[in-house]
Amino acid sequence: MNKIKISIMLIGLLLILVLGCVIYNPIINPEDFVNIIDNQYLPLTPGTTFTYLGETAEGTEEIKVYVTHETKEILGVTCTVVRDTVTVDDELVEYTYDWFAQHKDGTIWYFGEDSKEYEDGEVVSTEGSWEAGVDGAKPGILMKGNPQIGDSYRQEYYRGEAEDMAKVLSLNESVSVPYGSFDNCLQTEEWTPLEPDVLEYKYYAPSIGLVLEVDVTTGDRVELIDISTE
Repeated sequence: MNKIKISIMLIGLLLILVLGCVIYNPIINPEDFVNIIDNQYLPLTPGTTFTYLGETAEGTEEIKVYVTHETKEILGVTCTVVRDTVTVDDELVEYTYDWFAQHKDGTIWYFGEDSKEYEDGEVVSTEGSWEAGVDGAKPGILMKGNPQIGDSYRQEYYRGEAEDMAKVLSLNESVSVPYGSFDNCLQTEEWTPLEPDVLEYKYYAPSIGLVLEVDVTTGDRVELIDISTE
C-alpha cells in the first residue's frame, strides 16, 4: 500500500512538472504598462516609417513598417498600432496591423495582429491573425527590456495559428545594410513549431531597431534601407 501511495505521489509530481513546462499563462497588469515604446533595441515612435528591401525567389520584396498614432485597448492595456505593408515587385501581398505595448521594465509585449494576405488585389487569407484574450490567444514578448544571451521566450501564442518563439544569441554583432553599419547589435534566432523548416536570424541595432533579417535556410536577406519621420 505504501508503495502504491508513493507511486501515485510520484506520478502526480511528474504531471505537475510536465504541465508546468507546457502551460503558458503570462500575467498582465495594465497598470504596469507605459504609454511609450522606447526599448533601446526596438524604439517605436509614432510617425516613424521603417523601409526594408529583400530579394526572394518570388521577386523584390519591400516592407514598410509604419508606427501609427492610433491605439487599441487589449486586456486593459493601451497598445500602439503598427502597420506593416508587404509588396513583391510592387504588388501588395500582405497588409497587417500589429499591437504592441511596453511594460515599465522596458519589455515590449505583443498583443496580437490583424493580418491579410493578398493575391491580385483580393484578400485570400487571414491566417496568423490573433488577439490576446480572444479564443485562448495570449500575449507574448517581442523584445525583452534587458535581454541576455540565452534568453528564450514566446513572442505570440494562439494555438495552431501563431506560435513564434525567439532566443537571444548575441549582444555584440556588427551589421552592414544599405541604411548604415552598426555595432553592438542584438542577434536573435526566431522560429515557430508550426513551420519547423523555417529559421531566421534577426539583428537589432541600439537606438535604431530591426536592421536585418536572414533566412537561415535560403540565405535571403531583408535589409533596412530607410527610416523617415513625419
